[in-house]
Amino acid sequence: MRFLSPTLLAAQKEASAEPFVEVKVSDRAADIVRLRWSRLYTGGETDAYHAAAMPADGSLLRARIDPAGPTFHYQRTANPDDLSDYSSWTQVGSTIANRGVALTTNGANVLRAHVASAGSNIRVDESSDNGATFGSAVTAASLAGVTWLACSLKSNGDAFLIYANATTVYAVKRLSGVWGTPAAWPFSANSITGVTVAWAGDFNLVIAGTDTNDNPRLWAAIYGDGGVVSAGTWLLLSPVAEADAGSNVSVKAPSFTYLNNGWLFFVEQYTGAVAYDRPHWTWFPPSQSFQANGWREPVPFDLASSYGMAITGSLSHAWLSTPAGVWRAAHTWQATDLSGDVQELTLETQPEGGRAKITLRNDDGRYNDLANGAYSVLRPGAQVAIGAGYITSAGQELPAPGLNFWLDGWEYTSAGGEATLVLYASNLWALIAGWRARRQYTWQAGDKTVAQILTFLFGRAGVELVTAGTSATATSHKPAFTIHPGEDGLRAARRLLAMIPDVIQPVDSFVYLTEPKATDSSDYSYGADHVISHARYASAGLAANRVQVFGDGLVAQDFDWPDVADQFDRLRQVFDLNMTTQAKAETRVVTTLRREDLSVPLGELVTPVNCGQDIYDVVTVTDPNAGLTAVDYRVAGVKLRYARRGRTPVYEQRLLLSKV
Repeated sequence: MRFLSPTLLAAQKEASAEPFVEVKVSDRAADIVRLRWSRLYTGGETDAYHAAAMPADGSLLRARIDPAGPTFHYQRTANPDDLSDYSSWTQVGSTIANRGVALTTNGANVLRAHVASAGSNIRVDESSDNGATFGSAVTAASLAGVTWLACSLKSNGDAFLIYANATTVYAVKRLSGVWGTPAAWPFSANSITGVTVAWAGDFNLVIAGTDTNDNPRLWAAIYGDGGVVSAGTWLLLSPVAEADAGSNVSVKAPSFTYLNNGWLFFVEQYTGAVAYDRPHWTWFPPSQSFQANGWREPVPFDLASSYGMAITGSLSHAWLSTPAGVWRAAHTWQATDLSGDVQELTLETQPEGGRAKITLRNDDGRYNDLANGAYSVLRPGAQVAIGAGYITSAGQELPAPGLNFWLDGWEYTSAGGEATLVLYASNLWALIAGWRARRQYTWQAGDKTVAQILTFLFGRAGVELVTAGTSATATSHKPAFTIHPGEDGLRAARRLLAMIPDVIQPVDSFVYLTEPKATDSSDYSYGADHVISHARYASAGLAANRVQVFGDGLVAQDFDWPDVADQFDRLRQVFDLNMTTQAKAETRVVTTLRREDLSVPLGELVTPVNCGQDIYDVVTVTDPNAGLTAVDYRVAGVKLRYARRGRTPVYEQRLLLSKV
C-alpha cells in the first residue's frame, strides 16, 4: 500500500471528504527524459575518428582526425549556441591514418589524447582552463597498431586511459601525475572495434568487437577503482548488443557518458545488399547500477556515420558531435499540469495490465493545436503522472508514490454543445508488451537467475526491475531459458514468472518483483471506519486442483484435497527440464498450485476511494450483512472512477478480491 499521511488517511474515511485529482504530463519514458535532438551544425568535414567533451564553463570541445593529412584537429566553442564557431578547427599535430582520438573533462580540467605521427606513442596533454590552453604533451603509453582510444579524468587529477589494437584492450592509470605500467585485459576477442569509458566510482567501460567465435558484441565491463569493484580488477563482460557471425552485422565506435543517467551511442554496420552504418543509442535508469546491465533496446538515429557520434553534456543539455555535425537536446524536463481541466478519470490496474482514461474540458478549444500550442507535450508515449487524493486540513494531499501511465493516443468529442479531449494511456505493462526480441537470447542452465533474466528483459523495454520481498527461488533458480525472435516482452515475462512464486507489481516508474505470501498481514480495513458502498462475495472451485511437474527424469505432484473432493481431480501438468532435482520440482509444484489458488475470483468491493490502495495488497473486510467479520482478502485489481460533471459527482473505487 502506498504511503498516506495521517491527515490524508483520516480524510478518506470521512463521508464529506472532498476529492483532489492531479494529472501531469511530461516528455519522459519510465522517468527517462526523451532527448529531442536538434541539429545545430552541418559541415563538410570527413567522417573519421573524433571525440567531444564539455567542461565546467559550458564550452564545447571537439577533436577529430583528418585522414587526408593525416592530422589531429581541435576546436573549442566558448558559446555552443554560436553556430559560426563550428567550422573553425586548429591543427594540433600530425598523426597516422586509422588512429583514434580522445577527450575528457572534470570541472575545468581537460585531458586530450591522440597517437603521435611515429605511430605507437599515445600522447596526452592537459588543460586547467576549460580547454582554452594546453601544456606540453607526454607519452602515456606505447603500442603498435593502436586504433581506438578513450580516457577518463577524476577530480583529484588521477586519470585512466583505455586503448586497443586489432584484438586486445589495454588499460593504464595516472596516479599523482605519473602514468603507470599498461596492462592487457584478461579476456579474449577476435577483433576490437571501439572503446569508451566514464567514471562513476569505478571505470565503466563499453567495448565493441567480436568474440572468439566471430560473433559481433558490444560489451559492458568494469575496471575497478575501489567503488563496487576492487582497484585494478576487471569485471566480467556483459553484452549490451549482440549479433551472430555471418549475419553481415557488426558494432563499433561506442561513446558513453553520464548525464543524470547513463547514455550510450554506437554504430551498427550492415554490409549486405542494402548496406548501412547507422548510429544507435541506449540508456539505463539513474537509480540502476552499471553492473546490473539493464540497457534499453537500442534505438536507431537518423544519420549515416561509420565513426558514430560522441556524446557529452552540461547540467541542462546533452550534446552530440561528429566531425561534420553538432546536435543538442534538453535533458531536463517540466511537467505540464492538466489537473484543472479534468472532468472525468477512470483508472484500472490488474495483473499484467493497467489503463487510464482522462476526459479534459475543451470548450474553448485550448487543446485543438497540440502540435504547436502550450500542450505540445501531449505526444504518443508521453508520461502521465496521476494522483488521486483528497483535500485535507493540510491542503491538497496525494499518496506517495503516484501512478504513472504512458499516453497511447487521444480523441476529440463534440456533442450537445460540449467539447472534450479524451486521453488514453497504459501502465508499465504496455511498455513491456511493446518490446519485441530482435534476435534470439539464450541463457544456459546456471548462467543467470530468474530475477536477473527478468532484469534484462524489463530493461530492454526501458523499465527498471527492483527486487524487494523477492522469493528465494527467484534469486537462486538459474534455468536454461530462451527468448525467441519476435517474442514480445509480456509473453517472455509470463514464462519466467511461471517458474517462481513471485508477481510483478508496478510502482511509480519501476516494477517490483515480490512474493505474495499466504501469511502476509493486512494493510487496510473496510467495513468499519471506511464504509463499503456495496459488495458481492463469490466462491468458486479451482481451475486445477492437482499439479504434476515432470522434470529431468523425475516427477512431483501436489493436491488441493478439499477441492478434489468437491470437483474430482482437475489436472495441470508442467514439463520443464530445468527441474533437475526433486527439491526444485517440489517447489515448482507448490508454486503452480499457489497460482491456481490466487487466480480464483472472490468478488468485489465498491467503496469511497482509498487513495493508497495497490494491487496485491491484503485487506480486511467486515460486512455483517454477508456474515463477514475481519476476513482477509488479497486485492486482485483496482478500478477508480472520478467524475465532476453531472448532478452527482463520483469518486469511488472497485476492488477485485482473491485469496490471500
